[in-house]
Amino acid sequence: MADKKIKVLIAKLGLDGHEVGPIKISRWLTDAGMEVIYLGRYQTPEGVVNSAIQENVDVIGLSFSSGEHLHYTRLVADKMKEKKLGDVLFLVGGAIAKSDVPKLKAIGVDEVFLPLTEKDDLVNHITQKISQKGKTSPHRASEKKH
Repeated sequence: MADKKIKVLIAKLGLDGHEVGPIKISRWLTDAGMEVIYLGRYQTPEGVVNSAIQENVDVIGLSFSSGEHLHYTRLVADKMKEKKLGDVLFLVGGAIAKSDVPKLKAIGVDEVFLPLTEKDDLVNHITQKISQKGKTSPHRASEKKH
């Protein structure tokens, strides 16, 4: 059976309209052979989690520039728990104070990527974590074959 591409969902939540970062990240991940679904700006926690379920993703990545990362990350983490998406790699990045990194990890974020993160660091982190989980997340094993 051929390995499936790692599937990544990227989104901006709330009124944060800065999208240069997530567009650049989307390009990096696509160039690395991953399938990227970029939801764009002004998303809601419910919309992100529902899209993650619908798209059957391996990774959820949230990008923040507005300072609302703790609030929205907590809401997404709660929705992920409610919908039993604990097997989905949960990443956050953007303009985030280093002092908030432990708080985000305590909420349930697997890793936080700050400004000036290198492409290889991000790509390698995702591929290694997904590989440790068995190529793609267990919830994707039940994908319907058409």
